[in-house]
Amino acid sequence: MSSRAIRTGHARSGNIRPDDGATVRPFPAAARKSSLDAGVVAPNAESRELWVAVHLPWLAIEALTPIPVAPARIAPRAIIELEGQTQFVVAFCEIAERMGVRGGMSLAAALARVPQLETLPRDVSREQQLLERLAIRVYRFTPRVSLAPPDGLLLEVKGSLHLFGGAEGLCRAVEAECRAAGVKPLMALAPAPLAALAGARAGKTFIVTQPAHLVGQIAPLSLLTLRWPVDVLERLKQIGVRTIGEALRLPRAGFARRFGKAQLAMLDRLTGRATDPRSRFEVRERFQRRHELLYELEHHEALLRTLEPLVQELGAFLKARQCGITRLDCLLRHRHAPPTRCVLRLATPAASAAHLTKLLGERLAALSLPEPVRGFTLRSGAVVSRAPVADSLWQPGEHGGGASAEAPELIEHLRARLGHEAVYGLQTLAGHRPETAWRAVEPGAAATGESPPWPAFRRPAWLLPAPQVLSERAGLPRRRGPLRLIGGPERVETAWWDGGDIARDYFVALDIHDVRLWIFRERLPPHRWFLQGVFG
Repeated sequence: MSSRAIRTGHARSGNIRPDDGATVRPFPAAARKSSLDAGVVAPNAESRELWVAVHLPWLAIEALTPIPVAPARIAPRAIIELEGQTQFVVAFCEIAERMGVRGGMSLAAALARVPQLETLPRDVSREQQLLERLAIRVYRFTPRVSLAPPDGLLLEVKGSLHLFGGAEGLCRAVEAECRAAGVKPLMALAPAPLAALAGARAGKTFIVTQPAHLVGQIAPLSLLTLRWPVDVLERLKQIGVRTIGEALRLPRAGFARRFGKAQLAMLDRLTGRATDPRSRFEVRERFQRRHELLYELEHHEALLRTLEPLVQELGAFLKARQCGITRLDCLLRHRHAPPTRCVLRLATPAASAAHLTKLLGERLAALSLPEPVRGFTLRSGAVVSRAPVADSLWQPGEHGGGASAEAPELIEHLRARLGHEAVYGLQTLAGHRPETAWRAVEPGAAATGESPPWPAFRRPAWLLPAPQVLSERAGLPRRRGPLRLIGGPERVETAWWDGGDIARDYFVALDIHDVRLWIFRERLPPHRWFLQGVFG
C-alpha cells in the first residue's frame, strides 16, 4: 500500500479493505452465533465493561448528503481534499468504489477513470456535527457515550445488555438507530474500547464478550486498524509485521525502543492489560445548526421543507435530554439585505418536532422577505424540564374535568400567525383607576393577580386604549342613538398623589342593539360623557 493511501485512510478506512477484500455484513445470524460461542468461558472471567464501537466509513459523504434520494438518482460521488498543489480523493461512495475510485488517488486520475464523478470539497465541521447528532441519538442505549473522532463512536453497554436481549439485540438496535439517522455503520463489541474500534474498522463481524478470548479475536486484524503513524507502519512492514498478533509477539522492550512507547501503550490498552479511560460526550445546553444553501429560496413552502430536517434533529436533541423549549430562533440570511429574524415563542415547553414544524410554518408564512434566502441558522432557547402530562379521563367541565390540553396549542398557533404581542393574558392589580388596574402578562401567569378593590361592581375586560368622547342630548349620552343607563353610579375619585387624579361616575349602559357598555361622566366641568369599555 502506498504511503498516501495510509495517510488518508482515516477518512476512508471503510472504503479500503485492510483485510484483503473481506465482505462487510451487518451481523448475520450464523456469524453472530459463532462469535458468541467462541467467547463463552467461565462466569468468573466476565468483563467489567463491554464497549460497542460504531465506525462510519462513509461519514464524509453522508455529512454532505443530509436528505436521502432514490438509488436511481445517485451518481458516483467522491470527497476531495487539497494537499499542496494537488487534489486527492479522501472518501467516496460505494458506487464510485465499484467503478474503480480508490482513496489517495489524485482527482485527475479519478476523473480519468470515472468521467461522470461528482466531487465535493471535504467539510470537517459538518462531519463533526453529524457525529455529535448521532451521539445524541444513541444516548438512549447508555449514558456512557464517547466520541472517537474523526469517524467513530464508543458506547459502554455492559449494564444495558439485558434491556435489549443481549449483545446481539443491542447491536442490531444500535445499527437500526444509525441507519435511521442516515448513516451506514460498521460495528463491533469487545471488552476494551480500542479493540472494539479496531474490529469495527476491519469491517468484520466482531462480537467478543469475554476478556480471555479477546487476543485470539484481534490477532488477525491488520495494524492499519490502529491508525499508527505512517513511518511506524512502514518499518513494521519491512520486518514482516502486518497484523496485531504479529506485533504482540514481538519482545516488549525491543518494540518500545524501536517503535515507541506510545505504540506499546496502545497495544496494552488494546488487549485490556492497561486501562483505557474515555471522555464522556456531553450534550450541548442549546441546539444550534447552521445550513448554507446551494441555491436561493424565496417561497415559504420551500423554506419550510428545507428547515424540516433540522427541526427533526431538534426534536431528537430534546427527546434525548427529556426537555423542552419555549423559544426558537430562525435567522434567514440574504445576499445583500440584512438577515431576517423569525422568532417563535411557546406558551408551554414543547419538544415535538411535528408541533414545532407546524408553528414555524405559520410564523414563516407571516414574514415578508426582502430578498431570497441563501442560508439560515436554527437556534433554540434554553432547555427547560418538561414533565409529561396524561390526559384527563373526563372532558373539561365534566365531573370536575380540568382545562383542555389544547389551550396552550391554540395560544401558540395564534401567536405564530398574529405575532407574539397580539395574544396575552390579563392580570388584575389592586387599583381603582381602570387604566392601572391590570397589565398584560404571559397567559400562564394570568391567574396570579391581586384581588380587585371593587367587589360590589362589575367591570369589563375589554377596555378602549383611551376613553372615547360620547355625544349627548339634554345631558344624556348617545352612541348610534340614545343610551339606556341600567347600572351605577360607581364613583372613582382617586390618584391625587401622583398627578393622575380622576373624578368620575361610572355607569353600565345599553345601546339600541343591546350592547352592554361601560361609560362614565366627569364630575368636574364640562361634565362630558366618555365610553371606557365594552362587556363581552
